[in-house]
Amino acid sequence: MNLRDPENLFSAGSSNPSLSHVPFVYSDAYLITLEGLEKLHPFDTQKYKRIVEALLHEKWISDKDIYSPEPVSEEDLLRVHTPYYLDTLKDPLKVATYLEFPAIASVSPEKVYRNVVLPHLWVTGGTLLASQLALDHPLVIHIGGGYHHAKPDRGEGFCLFADIAIAIRALQDKGKVQRFLVLDLDVHQGNGTAEIFAEDERVFTFSMHEKDIYPVPKAISDCDVELASGTDDAEYLRLLSHYLPEITKLADPEMVFFVAGCDVLADDPLASLAITEKGLIERDAQVVQWFLNQHIPLVFLLAGGYSPNAWQAQYQSICHILEMVSNFQG
Repeated sequence: MNLRDPENLFSAGSSNPSLSHVPFVYSDAYLITLEGLEKLHPFDTQKYKRIVEALLHEKWISDKDIYSPEPVSEEDLLRVHTPYYLDTLKDPLKVATYLEFPAIASVSPEKVYRNVVLPHLWVTGGTLLASQLALDHPLVIHIGGGYHHAKPDRGEGFCLFADIAIAIRALQDKGKVQRFLVLDLDVHQGNGTAEIFAEDERVFTFSMHEKDIYPVPKAISDCDVELASGTDDAEYLRLLSHYLPEITKLADPEMVFFVAGCDVLADDPLASLAITEKGLIERDAQVVQWFLNQHIPLVFLLAGGYSPNAWQAQYQSICHILEMVSNFQG
């Protein structure tokens, strides 16, 4: 899908040989299955798998491009979460509350942990792996992740673990990277991420989100841009292009986490913006273009998206990004 001439997407001096390989992080262990109960939740638990299968089928990627993570360790979880909170994940009622998934409250603790909590541990491990791969690659795409509502002492908003914060703390603690930008373009504010890093000047949090929806009240990011219901492609992309240089200068990041939620789409049932699929693809291209030109590694996370065409829209966006990179390399 060519939205514009790929020759103009990158500055002449930005070529990087490692762009010839874009790592993808994914595992089938991400799948949540509960004998059909998972279909009662707004999130399509098959979304990630559908995207990967389509990318493989259409030969955009091959098996060698996919890196499979391990579940995140307790040591890494404790960089952000409290021991008490982690212990509550053995209680189906607590998990049901965090995920806003009442149907699982009466399911056995063993089954909820194995079929619901464990997949979240795998996805969180995926974000951690993606951040490690970004030490050597300008762009890493995680087919998952972006649990930006989770907080140290509780989950909320469909999120159990603060995967971005865990990855950032691991890199900071190991002395790998210190300064980060979290660029959150999910339609819902990344309140958990904002709260976790409120006192850390090394992590700049930016959230551009719809104003009058969850979470209420909002947290305070380093920079919040609130959008009115009905915001369309033109205004959305104008704001993004205005803020990208500004926040990059303020953050001076060594690595960027891009929360690329597709719940900005016009038909998303949990929001009310007016972004088209073309607008979403243009948004993601704009972000990738900007940070590749700045020579700042980018971790791309799929995050939220609840409309019937959510997976197709993100699939098309990823294809466009790969096409951009391929044409640039050529």
